[in-house]
Amino acid sequence: MLLGVLLIASCGRNDSQSDQPGGPGGFGGAGGQETSVEVIPVQTGTIADQVSSFGTIRAKDIVVITPQVSNRVTRIHVDLGDEVAPGDVMAEINDVPFKDAVEQSRAQIRQARATLERDSTQLNRQRELFERDLISRSEYDDFRTQYLNSLAQYESARAALTQNLENLENTKITSPVYGVVLSRSIAEGDVATTGQAAFEVANLTGFETRVFLPMQDWEAVQVGQEVSMSLSSRGSEIATGVVSRKSPQLNSTTGLGEIVITLTEAGSSIHQGALVQNRIILETRDDVVVIPRSAIVETVDTYIEPETGTIELERTYSAFISQGDTVAVRRDLVLGIEQGDRIEVVDGLFPGDGLIVTGQSNLEDGGKIRVAGSRPDSPSDSRADRMQNITPEQAQQMREQNQRQGQGQGRGQQSRQSGSN
Repeated sequence: MLLGVLLIASCGRNDSQSDQPGGPGGFGGAGGQETSVEVIPVQTGTIADQVSSFGTIRAKDIVVITPQVSNRVTRIHVDLGDEVAPGDVMAEINDVPFKDAVEQSRAQIRQARATLERDSTQLNRQRELFERDLISRSEYDDFRTQYLNSLAQYESARAALTQNLENLENTKITSPVYGVVLSRSIAEGDVATTGQAAFEVANLTGFETRVFLPMQDWEAVQVGQEVSMSLSSRGSEIATGVVSRKSPQLNSTTGLGEIVITLTEAGSSIHQGALVQNRIILETRDDVVVIPRSAIVETVDTYIEPETGTIELERTYSAFISQGDTVAVRRDLVLGIEQGDRIEVVDGLFPGDGLIVTGQSNLEDGGKIRVAGSRPDSPSDSRADRMQNITPEQAQQMREQNQRQGQGQGRGQQSRQSGSN
């Protein structure tokens, strides 16, 4: 009789434990306390593979204007920021000595012309005498040589006049392009020197920036790729451009390759000399699974390479999804393009999955979770509602436990019957 009472009490304790959510076979998941997490739905979007670099905005063409003659500067017509057109006079140089040189050249031309006409007349006369055999060949050659010398002097005087006229014209320093004055290196009273820059003018045909990339990025960049630009002090886009030129070689000293980016659209914030961040778009992918990088769990394993005997690192990536708002399930990931704090998932996640974005570092596969903002199950919750939130593994555990409980109850009934007898 006492044995039957003990068996009945034992069966009663098993029944009460099986109904508790945290007991064996309950729908609370694996053992341990629940972890509070935040969950967002996995979504698709657009992501781009980019190369980021910094460069300085400058005009596509900067013309350095140097005086072509040397003398004292008498007048300055333009200053920094002034716009100029081809032929506009920017400065004037004292032209008095150059005017005198022009007049002197003209006088030399008149003298050379008179000498040439005299020698030409004499040569014609000597030719008639030579043809009539009245003078010798050597005498005729002397007159012909004198004529040729006079002709050379006349042509030299004409060339000198042309050069002096050009020098006189160059006493006015003019702009060869449409542009804006970037710098001025002379002032009234200075002595302008040939070969020394007087002005710098930026051609207003457009802006560009030059960047220098390491070999891997330099190889990936191709002419025609789009570029997004933002000021280094701001995050918003202020201009767009395109890769217009690419150096065919790397710099032997730095190992970097030069890329030229031409601006196609620019806002009012673009100024020459501004430091901008350039994001060269190598590839764009649409309608792909994109998640925050912070949601990824990275695992680093070390192993010894058999052939080389060196220690290598193997990185694997995973993420946790919420199953029924109560269980965390690990998913191994295959990653793709990374853009800032966003990264493409090639395999492992699907749109609509509940991605755990906080608290995942302490989770294990099958661990119990509590989604922030959700209410724990109350006693009034129906068993059907709770059954919707369990994993297939938990359902199998519940079925096996129910079978064990049924067998235990059958043995208990047999014991009670034998005790009553």
